[in-house]
Amino acid sequence: MNTGSKTTFNDSHIFRITDDTGIFQHTLFDLPDLGKGYTTDDNARALLMAVMLYEQTLANKYLALIYRYLAFVLYAQTENGLFRNFMGYNRMFIDEIPSDDCFGRCLWALGYTAKSAKLPRGIQKACENALRKAQPHSKKLVFPRSKAYAILGLYFWQDASALKELSMLADDLAVLFKKNSDTDWHWFEGCLAYDNALLPWSMYLAYKTTEAPEFLQIADDSLHFLDHIVFRNGFFQPIGCKGWYPCGGKPALYDQQPVEASISTLAHSYAFQITGNAEWLELAQKSFAWYHGENCLGQSLLNPDTGGCYDGLTEQGVNLNQGSESIVGYAMAHSTMLPYQK
Repeated sequence: MNTGSKTTFNDSHIFRITDDTGIFQHTLFDLPDLGKGYTTDDNARALLMAVMLYEQTLANKYLALIYRYLAFVLYAQTENGLFRNFMGYNRMFIDEIPSDDCFGRCLWALGYTAKSAKLPRGIQKACENALRKAQPHSKKLVFPRSKAYAILGLYFWQDASALKELSMLADDLAVLFKKNSDTDWHWFEGCLAYDNALLPWSMYLAYKTTEAPEFLQIADDSLHFLDHIVFRNGFFQPIGCKGWYPCGGKPALYDQQPVEASISTLAHSYAFQITGNAEWLELAQKSFAWYHGENCLGQSLLNPDTGGCYDGLTEQGVNLNQGSESIVGYAMAHSTMLPYQK
């Protein structure tokens, strides 16, 4: 595939796995798996996707999705500002203990939606209200990716009251980077796991906000380190979730998840926008090309019959389920790369 060539986007699977409550979490091959219900994680990501699609097309069908996914996220928010995550098909939430990652993803989605000038003001106001309820909890986040997601949300929101907390979260990540790095390992923790490119991406955004040179240096060092591992044999090979990559070990080849290609595409695109370094744009294109068959199996992750995205690459081949995380991630990557396609 020519990664700079125009690719069309088939949105039929998104509507197939979305009902009047939200987007379903999993599928059984082509069909939504009703028994697995919904998650706020997936509806927050779907909200981001729908906003990106609407910003590019101004199509009413995507505005309708924005209302639906945002309503789900707002319903998931508790009175104290946190977010419940797992909901059964009966529309009852299952979990009582909020997830830090879910909280961070909700901040990302709400912040991005709140800043979109193309959306109705009522949508922006609803997001701003939810962000103000949630914001005090951002300083309590524990895990590196949760902090990184929150940085994304606070960056896009650009509310004056949020920028101080953004800087504090970036300081926390900087401390983790220094604590865990040595001459051969330039990372925020002792293992490369999931959504890896998210961490350097958040540091680029922190640098863009604060102009702190330390944040830019950490972003550059960590992204170069990650790229040296995941771009092999001329294409993108994300860390597999069957073992990850602990310091001193070896990177797991399988199972490769589509969300890794999505986050890598977005992170490198923003790194290019912020630094002007054309290397980052080339790697964003290679990350996106993973979906189209430039991967270790040489197989496309896209189902031309359904418009879905398969759930990953395994030792046995392509995982033929097509959950929401997969197609939403692909749609976000597609929207991100569209301005660079001929």
